[in-house]
Amino acid sequence: MRTALRSAILTAVICAGSLSFSPASHAQSGPFAGMAGVWSGGGTVTLDDGSTERIRCRASYAVGAGGNGLNQSLTCASDSYRFNLSSNVIARGGVLSGTWSETSRNVNGNVEGSGGNGNFHVVASAPGFNANLSIRTSGNRQSVTIRSDSAFRGASITLTRS
Repeated sequence: MRTALRSAILTAVICAGSLSFSPASHAQSGPFAGMAGVWSGGGTVTLDDGSTERIRCRASYAVGAGGNGLNQSLTCASDSYRFNLSSNVIARGGVLSGTWSETSRNVNGNVEGSGGNGNFHVVASAPGFNANLSIRTSGNRQSVTIRSDSAFRGASITLTRS
C-alpha cells in the first residue's frame, strides 16, 4: 500500500511540475514564454488517512517552439522518498497536451488541459490514476492545487523562480 501511495503522490507532483506556466516576458509569445530557468519550492501532500507530509521540489525548464513547448526536469523529496522525472508539454491554440515519465519507478502518463493568462486546469493520467490540477501563476510565484480520487486526497505546492 505504501508503494501505491508513493506512486500516486509521485504522479500528482510530476503533473504539477510538468505544467508550470508563466505569462510571457521574453520575445516568445506562447504560454510557456518566460518559463526558462530554475524554480523551487515546497508544500504539503494530504494522504488518504488525512495525515500530511511536507515536500520540497526543484525544477529546470527549457522553453522552445516560440513559447509553445516545454521540456522539464523535476526532483522532489520528502522525509520518506525522492524521485526524478522529465516531461514534455506542447500548447496548440489554448489546448495543452504532453507526456511525463519517472525513470526510477518506470511510471509514465499523459497530461491534457486548457487555460491561459497564468490560469490553467488540467487532467493528468497514468494507468490506475487520474488527477485534476489547478495552476495559478503570478510573476515569479506559482501555486498548484491537486485533487485526486486515488491513494491521496491532494497536494498544495508553491514554486518560486530563482
